[in-house]
Amino acid sequence: MSTTRNLTLMTDLYELTMMQGYFKNPVQEAVIFDAFYRTNPCGNGFAIAAGLDQMIDYIKNLHFSQEDIVYLRSVGVFDEDFLEYLGDFHFSGDIYAIPEGTVVFPREPLVKVIAPIMEAQLVETAILTIINHQSLIATKAARVVNAARGDGIMEFGLRRAQGADAGVYGARAAMIGGCIGTSNVLTGKLFDVPVLGTHAHSWIMSFPDEYTAFKTYAKLYPNACTLLVDTYDTLKSGVPNAIRVFKEMRKEKRLNGRYGIRLDSGDLAYLSKEARKMLDAAGFHDAVISASSDLDEYLIDSLKTQGAKITSWGVGTNLITSKDCPAFGGVYKLAAVKIGDGEFVPKIKLSENTEKITNPGNKTVYRIYEKANGKLKADLISLVDDVFDESKDLVIFDPLETWKKTHLKGGTYTMKELMVPVFLKGECVYESPSVMDIRQYCIEEQNTLWDETKRLVNPHEVYVDLSDRLHEMKTELLNKMHPFN
Repeated sequence: MSTTRNLTLMTDLYELTMMQGYFKNPVQEAVIFDAFYRTNPCGNGFAIAAGLDQMIDYIKNLHFSQEDIVYLRSVGVFDEDFLEYLGDFHFSGDIYAIPEGTVVFPREPLVKVIAPIMEAQLVETAILTIINHQSLIATKAARVVNAARGDGIMEFGLRRAQGADAGVYGARAAMIGGCIGTSNVLTGKLFDVPVLGTHAHSWIMSFPDEYTAFKTYAKLYPNACTLLVDTYDTLKSGVPNAIRVFKEMRKEKRLNGRYGIRLDSGDLAYLSKEARKMLDAAGFHDAVISASSDLDEYLIDSLKTQGAKITSWGVGTNLITSKDCPAFGGVYKLAAVKIGDGEFVPKIKLSENTEKITNPGNKTVYRIYEKANGKLKADLISLVDDVFDESKDLVIFDPLETWKKTHLKGGTYTMKELMVPVFLKGECVYESPSVMDIRQYCIEEQNTLWDETKRLVNPHEVYVDLSDRLHEMKTELLNKMHPFN
């Protein structure tokens, strides 16, 4: 869903001051930057890539308006020749990315920008803002959905989101991660996804009694009648009154759609079991029991283990904010520079922390599957001109603990390149699928994972290895930066 918002000034000041520095001191024609993350969020065994469509909108609309330039002039740090240059600025480079809904892992590039350095520098902040946020929420949603073991998850978090954009695009990401619908009507409109909801306690309290409130609601929405039963007393008042209304609807032959009750407080395991008995005894075996009440993946998993009779879950605050892990941690690092018409020269960032040492060069990502069952075996970060032959044996190894090796016999595995071109020479060459199509793709992606990788606690780690040539390049650069004495 394209927008026309100009987010060009949604950047950190130092991106612009560096741009002016490059403008005054031109040294590099083009550079390569990689956007990636170092650690899976929420203790998960994987992440879900999301936000690419909004990143595309941002790049398409990238320009400095006259109002922008007037404001930048008022900041007092930019020269007139640079501000004049900004008046005709547009993105002219290439962008490659891993499509939304793809299962991804630490250290592999999610987005690669190849562009003149001023352009590549400017887009850093916005790319990270968009990709970090939606990838975080999509990953959290996938955890919640997996915990529900096939039950439907409804995203109900708008009122607790950190602002309008977080609510709208967070709900979009939650749909990608596997939710069946959202309470956010604007998200429903913008991205053509299902909108769902029941009613609040205030609806019950605004009527003379609970029964009247239920009956009135049932007349209005006979085909989607979910009644909130915990306003006064769940088992002594709420459920009996709901059953009374359902009986009337059945007698009037209006009980034809989805119907049931919602629990929003109390001991959800106990209450759902008792409510199920009461509903079944009255002949309403197909009545749905849904629940909300500050749910997250751990509570849902626990309730499932306890045998709760809940089959539909409304998850709000803990999902839309990813409350236990509020940041994705994606970074944007320089990988190569080109001077003039020469070749790209690989660059590496060193650190005392091994995991912060970057992978140099112009790279792509391959996914390796076991041919017999289609399950994901490992990911391989390689140089773009690396060539692989699936008919031949392949040895992959841990890039940090290199003695850990896996030998794949030719013909037993398949490989797929994950990164696709999104912009070439400033023109968008990629058409984003619908959110619901991305959601389905995300489900299929997760089906390639072993169950051990989808565990909520201590999941199995999927290896992300380096190709031989990339590892050799990285080792050579490390030795060059720190030669033996």
